[in-house]
Amino acid sequence: MPGVVSRSGSRRRRSMNEINMVPFIDVMLVLLIIFMVSAPLITTGVVDLPSVGKAQQRPSQVIEVVVGKDEKLRLRVDQQDDPLPLTLERLPARVREKQAGNADTPVVISADRNVKYESVVRVMDVLQKAGVKRVGLSVKQSG
Repeated sequence: MPGVVSRSGSRRRRSMNEINMVPFIDVMLVLLIIFMVSAPLITTGVVDLPSVGKAQQRPSQVIEVVVGKDEKLRLRVDQQDDPLPLTLERLPARVREKQAGNADTPVVISADRNVKYESVVRVMDVLQKAGVKRVGLSVKQSG
């Protein structure tokens, strides 16, 4: 029969549309073994936290900036409260006034534990930008 075309002559190879997962799984298992072996060999970093130092002798005058629960500021010089109200903008001028020309007089910032850390940092930043030396934080000893 002249018009009949055989099927074997027009036969094409079909492309495979599936991904072979075996090599992928092999690579993942090798990476897993490498990480499992190398994980115990990694040294952890040691963080040195600051400690509270103890001075041999207490300074003659200490200026304390107290940040209250309501985030209002008070100034205390040698454990005596200053009666004048205090704002963050006036703080550097008042501290300089209380230092009376002695820039080495320490300034300590005390805050209630419920005060936002941002408020304490803002007070410290204002003092340092104004050029006040020896600004520190008050630490309550647990015992």
